[in-house]
Amino acid sequence: MSSDRMLTTVLGAYQKLPDPALTSKILGSTTSLLTTLTNPLNISLLTSQLLAAPAIWATHALDLQTCLRIISIYNTAAITVLKQAQSNDSNLLGYPRRGGGLGADEWATAVVKGADDKSPRWRHVLAIAGVLLGMGGQGRRGLSRGLRMSLEGALIMAANLAMEDPKEGFFVGGEATLLALNHTFDLLSEQAKREIRFDLLLPIAVGAMVGPSGYEMGQFVGAIDADVRVTPDKKLDWSETSRGFLHLKDVASRPLVSSMGPFSRLVAYTVEHLHSPKPSILHLVEQLQKFSQDLLLQWRHNKLSAIDPSDLPMHLTPTTSQTTFPTLFQLLKSAMFATVVILRSVLGRILTDPLLATDAHAASLSSSALHTLRNLYFISSRLGTASFTAYTFVSLTSIDILARYPRHATMFLESIRPSHPGTIPAHPLDRNLDLYYLNTAEHFPLVLTPASNAALLQACTPYLATTPSPPLLPLFEAAHSLTLAVLTAPSNAVLAATAIPPYATALFASFPSNLSSRQFRLAFKSLLSITTPPNPLAASHPDLPDTLLELLRHRASTASTAFLPTPPPPEAGPDSMPTPPEQPLTEQAALALTLLDSLPSLAPHALVEWLPLAAGAVRGVAEEGGMRRVCQGRFWEVLEGGEMDVERGGVCVEWWCTRGGREMVMGGGREEVMMSGALQGREGRL
Repeated sequence: MSSDRMLTTVLGAYQKLPDPALTSKILGSTTSLLTTLTNPLNISLLTSQLLAAPAIWATHALDLQTCLRIISIYNTAAITVLKQAQSNDSNLLGYPRRGGGLGADEWATAVVKGADDKSPRWRHVLAIAGVLLGMGGQGRRGLSRGLRMSLEGALIMAANLAMEDPKEGFFVGGEATLLALNHTFDLLSEQAKREIRFDLLLPIAVGAMVGPSGYEMGQFVGAIDADVRVTPDKKLDWSETSRGFLHLKDVASRPLVSSMGPFSRLVAYTVEHLHSPKPSILHLVEQLQKFSQDLLLQWRHNKLSAIDPSDLPMHLTPTTSQTTFPTLFQLLKSAMFATVVILRSVLGRILTDPLLATDAHAASLSSSALHTLRNLYFISSRLGTASFTAYTFVSLTSIDILARYPRHATMFLESIRPSHPGTIPAHPLDRNLDLYYLNTAEHFPLVLTPASNAALLQACTPYLATTPSPPLLPLFEAAHSLTLAVLTAPSNAVLAATAIPPYATALFASFPSNLSSRQFRLAFKSLLSITTPPNPLAASHPDLPDTLLELLRHRASTASTAFLPTPPPPEAGPDSMPTPPEQPLTEQAALALTLLDSLPSLAPHALVEWLPLAAGAVRGVAEEGGMRRVCQGRFWEVLEGGEMDVERGGVCVEWWCTRGGREMVMGGGREEVMMSGALQGREGRL
């Protein structure tokens, strides 16, 4: 069929009623015509009729998939025309010209001329976006500089006009404009980007992300529950052919969801360049918090939430474990990443914008951000957040801002406090929320009242008083960290006096079964430092340091000499170097090293008493495996490595050189080991 005859046929098909069976054929013929028509006027006519065609647009089923197909048509046609033009330009042997014979600039100009008043502005955006993608995407430079700038200007002008018109700025029209900008944003010059009406774009973007064209407020998670069946062997089965899974795949394939990475960066850029940030950002943060809250609620009502993440392989059928659940989690992960990336730009704007950094808004915005992170913690906790820099920034920045407002910080912690204080909840999701509470509350004891800090300790109690199973181990460690954070706050001296004895008992009971040697050493050293000068507790309870150290020394004298399991290194942060694995130690050696770690915290008069006792503990370490040598090396490092201040260093020099310290530690050998500051070869005058 000739191009002219095909053009007549296609133009006639445009005027018919919508028929999904014929739509693909019509669009396929349109793509072919765009690359073969030789007359620019026909290309303009074809574009004009396509953008107004009842067969394409006059349907209640119109969605972003159709809009994406229009972009794809012009993208594919532009790439083909560009290749044809390049081939024709290099044709030196007189072969017939390929395609319609039009140059890239001439063809693109003809397409843009077809975007006329017969169709709404947002459809113009789709056509121009497709041309820009085809001519300039993936490093292609098919257009002249002047025409490229003109097309970018036309795209932004059409997008702004579409968003300004209430009849076009929402639903499919607004979201179609958003879709086109999302696909072309990286191609636009900074000058063109600055012309975008970001204050109009942001509400459309937020609505599209969480609404029916995006994550539909998490409704897809709740719809899954009806399809999850319990098998006779008590496993959960979620079939690939179930309605819930098919709907999940449909959500994941939606144009905005499938390109959520670039989309979230577009929204973040929008937040950073708002002209009137206060109302827009307040609404954005509110919407994100509501979305995350609904997502959490839908997850709670799902049978899959009743399984602890560490037990998933044992409670899911192979199909569920390998196919359906990973697909669900991938979609949840994309929602979490997008939300965090957007919140990062919000927090950055709070730090730099005086209108948002006021007392009236900073605390509420940071609190809302933390609530959103809490609601998404059932996703992020499965991934590990230390390597996700955006999450770390949002979390720590929100905490830093909120810590400036003690009253708001107290209200926030009260709002997320476990609803069952003193007990360990049975549901894994409740334990997950407890873990977020413990990890977040750890940053606030310095700004809270003693009464609020006492409430934090109450939340830690059930996790410290139990022998944790593997699912409870993160909660157990978080409870220890929060307890130490509360006890080390100077304002909590009275509270610490009553809390230290039971905590010390729990600490000793936890080692070595539930705490590694590194964790125990750090915890005990932190605990002892609370009881020594200049902390207020040292004056009111001067016997506490000796009591704790005596308990430690007695435990070391009866400890096992078998090697402890070597735990994996802790997760490295985004900007930190990987932590080397711990040195294998026996329980006895670990306790002796803990005693040595504590020496720099002691007052000088107490140090005089405990140096020989520490030396005795080192001499009591069994020599098997070189453990005594390890302890001797650590003793020397504590004395000589700079951990002591000047006064304590003087006490150590005197003890080492004149009071038999070297012999006590090294066993009286001939090896001459001198501390820094000791005088060699000096004899007494008498």
